[in-house]
Amino acid sequence: MKALVYKSTGSWYVVKSQDGALYNARMKGKFKMDGITSTNPITVGDEIDIAIEEGDEQSAVITHIYDRRNYINRQSPAHKYQHHIIAANIDQTLLICTLRDPRTSQGFIDRFLVAAEAYHIPAVLVFNKSDLHREKEKLQFEERKAIYEAIGYTVILMSIEKNEGIKDIQQILQHKTSLISGHSGVGKSSFINAVMPAFALKTQEVSGWSGKGLHTTTFAEMFDLPFGGRIIDTPGIREFGLVDISKQELSHYFPEMREVITDCQFNNCLHINEPGCAVKAAVESGKINVERYVSYYNILDSISEKGY
Repeated sequence: MKALVYKSTGSWYVVKSQDGALYNARMKGKFKMDGITSTNPITVGDEIDIAIEEGDEQSAVITHIYDRRNYINRQSPAHKYQHHIIAANIDQTLLICTLRDPRTSQGFIDRFLVAAEAYHIPAVLVFNKSDLHREKEKLQFEERKAIYEAIGYTVILMSIEKNEGIKDIQQILQHKTSLISGHSGVGKSSFINAVMPAFALKTQEVSGWSGKGLHTTTFAEMFDLPFGGRIIDTPGIREFGLVDISKQELSHYFPEMREVITDCQFNNCLHINEPGCAVKAAVESGKINVERYVSYYNILDSISEKGY
């Protein structure tokens, strides 16, 4: 029987069959995932086959995993050169950002967008807590919006507190499988409660002494939307460690650089000190935003060539 993985808790999975029945499922033996050095062989969003266990109508065994259309991952916190797959078979990803309480750095946003580009997943940036914006944050938002819309990303301003921007986002979510991500404390659980009013996820306040959010979600979990589509809630990510991206590849995942890299003098140009670099020329002329270039430089600097 075909089913979809809705929640992973490590060794057990909550899966939903095509007729809408929920089962607790476990893997049958070990699955060999070719070419994937992942800490989790099965993830939320995976399409699978299950067999109902004899004598227990609520339990099932996973007998087959179908090929993934795509997936998005992050560096495993425990194993530097392994990755942890966050979710699979995604139509788009929404990154919930905030400009204060807590502040999402541009570096974090750009790392996330690189991961989405690398796995060919369209990304939408949602800036939450607009009700907290003073003049400083209003200007910052307009700057961010201009930077990211210019390179093709959708940017939405939202206030869950004032119920602003929710309808725009519901339209974007309709009939798609969307991954919801962001730092702890940016309002992911409140966001899910806002788009699914009948549902009540536990929310927590931002930790006052650190300014960082408190973790409310421990495992990724998928929910059916009442207006069609699904959303995948993910644990708050403090750092987004990129894996499987080499220094040579990185500029291909910056859309504004992708447009000009073929004009560089050298094929293996890293756009740092090389002569005849079209990317640096575009930064100097203002065609490429200097803050995005700084993000590129910082990410490049953090990529180790070991393990590729």
